[in-house]
Amino acid sequence: MRDAIKAARLDTPAVALVTTKFSPQGDFVSRSAGMPDIPRVKLPHPVAGTGEKAMKMVADDIADEVLQALGATG
Repeated sequence: MRDAIKAARLDTPAVALVTTKFSPQGDFVSRSAGMPDIPRVKLPHPVAGTGEKAMKMVADDIADEVLQALGATG
């Protein structure tokens, strides 16, 4: 969340990737930073440590949502 906020403050398109378990904390951080509407995409929890194949499946599942959150059209 903090990385996305930092990028957005530099006028770089950004979307935060937050797992479902940490979504409430992401909401708190974004509100605390004064950016409650920063785009974010929820990932299943956990992602880390699930292996390359599982992480690729998650990436494939969320790719369109990430692009949409960034404002990409297609």
